[in-house]
Amino acid sequence: MSPLTIYKDNYSDATVISNCFIDEYMKDANDAQLKIYLYLIRMMSANLPISISDIADKFNLTERDVIRALKYWEEKRLLILDYNENNHISGIHIQDMDKMPRGEIVPLAPKAAPASVKSEKPAVTGRDFEKKVFEKPKYTPSQLRAFKDDDVFSEIIFVTEQYLEKTLSTSEISSIVFFYDTLGFSQELIDYLIEYCVGHGHKSMHYIEKVAMNWAGEHITTVRQAKLRSNKYDKLVYGVMKALGKNSAPTQTEADFITRWNKEYGFDKEMILAACEKAVLAVDRNRFQYTDGILNKWLKAGIHSKAQAAAFDQSFKQSRTASPKTGGQFQDFKQNTYDYASLEREILSN
Repeated sequence: MSPLTIYKDNYSDATVISNCFIDEYMKDANDAQLKIYLYLIRMMSANLPISISDIADKFNLTERDVIRALKYWEEKRLLILDYNENNHISGIHIQDMDKMPRGEIVPLAPKAAPASVKSEKPAVTGRDFEKKVFEKPKYTPSQLRAFKDDDVFSEIIFVTEQYLEKTLSTSEISSIVFFYDTLGFSQELIDYLIEYCVGHGHKSMHYIEKVAMNWAGEHITTVRQAKLRSNKYDKLVYGVMKALGKNSAPTQTEADFITRWNKEYGFDKEMILAACEKAVLAVDRNRFQYTDGILNKWLKAGIHSKAQAAAFDQSFKQSRTASPKTGGQFQDFKQNTYDYASLEREILSN
């Protein structure tokens, strides 16, 4: 398609938006987050008063939706929130993006967060993979009752019970609150989360929590982002299961292995399948454990390509077939005979 030319004809009464916001922040924000941030800029530019209830009414959102959006922008360092003695938001400081380093969008914990929200601890594991570790708060009965009075949250509970085909326990409701309040998932994202897990044969809330925390650690905030991530992951899982001679859906343990190889170890599909091929040639049982041993060894050796893996294997073969020194008093020394295939498996299992 041909490029478009944008003309400025009699344009006035404008709200100025930073190019940095458009270039680096818009792509990852959902509709509610974008609307609320732009509205804040508009009201600040006009020096007009504003409240959380006003914003909620303006965009037909709940006040909790507004608060989650404000916390999202605070994590992105575009806002700093003030809280009063009751842990209610009392002030909003909009930050100057022109003074922020480009390309370094680092989440920032709030200066003072409500008691129901735990701070997130950044952790880096594996190669080139950064995620957050989230702690699930312990909600009091009064806090859970307050969430149940929220119409949107009640709909989430209803939909979840339909998918899981049972009435949720207090612990399971706490997990849904965790997704909604602490992780900041929208109603649509939680619905898709439950649909995705149940569709893959997992109705355990423990499993659903792990998926939710993985998504949150990868900064997934929309259903579209979750679907893109899920499609990519599903292709990897299918490829691994096929390569290891498995025709069934992965168990939770097997899925955990695949996640570890890709996310914690940092290997792409090509390298993971290469390790699977070696495992199939070497063993008939415990192929996931054997593949994990191979990838772990590659990770420690700094191997990130098939060419490096081939060179590593060649070096190993040469070292084990090297001829022993002869002559002198050791000329008649009888060498031990080792089962090197078993030895290699033992090494990889450590």
